Amino acid sequence: MDFNFTDDQEQLRDAVRKWVDRSYGFERRQGIARAGGFDRGAYGELAELGLTGLYVSEELGGMGMGPVEAMVVLEELGRGIVLESLGATLVASGVLGGYAPAAVQSQWLPKMASGEALVVLAHQERQARYRLDACEATASQAGGGWKLTGAKSIVPAGDQADAFLVPARTNGKIALFLVERGAQGVSARGYLTLDEARAAEVSFQDAAATLVAEDGLKALEHAVDIGVACTCAEAVGVIDRTMELTAEYMNTRKQFGVTLATFQALRHRMADMKMQQELARSMSYYASLKLNAPADERRRAMARAKYQLGVSMRFVGQNSVQLHGGIGVTDEYVGSHYFKKLTQLELVYGDTLHHLGEVSERMQDTAGVFA
Repeated sequence: MDFNFTDDQEQLRDAVRKWVDRSYGFERRQGIARAGGFDRGAYGELAELGLTGLYVSEELGGMGMGPVEAMVVLEELGRGIVLESLGATLVASGVLGGYAPAAVQSQWLPKMASGEALVVLAHQERQARYRLDACEATASQAGGGWKLTGAKSIVPAGDQADAFLVPARTNGKIALFLVERGAQGVSARGYLTLDEARAAEVSFQDAAATLVAEDGLKALEHAVDIGVACTCAEAVGVIDRTMELTAEYMNTRKQFGVTLATFQALRHRMADMKMQQELARSMSYYASLKLNAPADERRRAMARAKYQLGVSMRFVGQNSVQLHGGIGVTDEYVGSHYFKKLTQLELVYGDTLHHLGEVSERMQDTAGVFA
């Protein structure tokens, strides 16, 4: 299998890296965090690069690209620990493009591609514990339309979004709906997350909704799998930069008159971190390459990838802090923010223990060795 990137993919990577280096430095990021964790101006800059339209077809104003291009982009955004979640946009645009009626696609996807509209998935409920079939939100038909009632937690940029993709029960099964934030009966309470980005608790009380998919569980599983692949790719970028920061510190910080990098035990620790870095990268590639596979195969692949990424994120993040010492957890040092980002990403779309259970439940007679 050829793992080399095409010239177009490398140019895309280079364009995103240049934007991060020139326009999204640590000082700007901290300013955005202090202002609330989401900046519409920065999100607009992502749109100007075409990134918000990666999963939108060219006919609807997007770039019509696929999972590998998304992986390349998210790795670079991860290196810059960018607060504006492009992954959330890719989840929503991927689901709308794959499941929504043509009228809904033509109404929302061009606006999403241009950055005019931000649509995010609002699926988590307090009692669900990452289970996608645990849904207490309900929807019912009313006057030729739909009304939706329920509450969703930790919705990315929930008080900044223009609309939500919301799973809700109707007629005994889960369907997927689109609800505009400005609709009557919708309220959002925003807050900062651990990584200094923004999320919200969103409630719906007889809010007007548009049906996106009658088989909402199938669409929701696909949405979460897109989210897992995006999270894995972003985590690789965060790990890469964490490794660079740790190596720089090891090569400059002196103890007993010599740099830390001269101590064999610490070099062995860095070697172990490097192994986890490459395991994370390979499983992120695996997740992106399996994203368009049949549902059963795709779900197995995402669980495997997110489990390994969880292990790698925790190992690299915690060991980076230990090798830095006290400075590794100070707010003024950029490395502490990478550690917080890795800690947060481990919990997104299912934590490590959850996905270990998913891998176990989906294990076949071959135990996955030859599958």
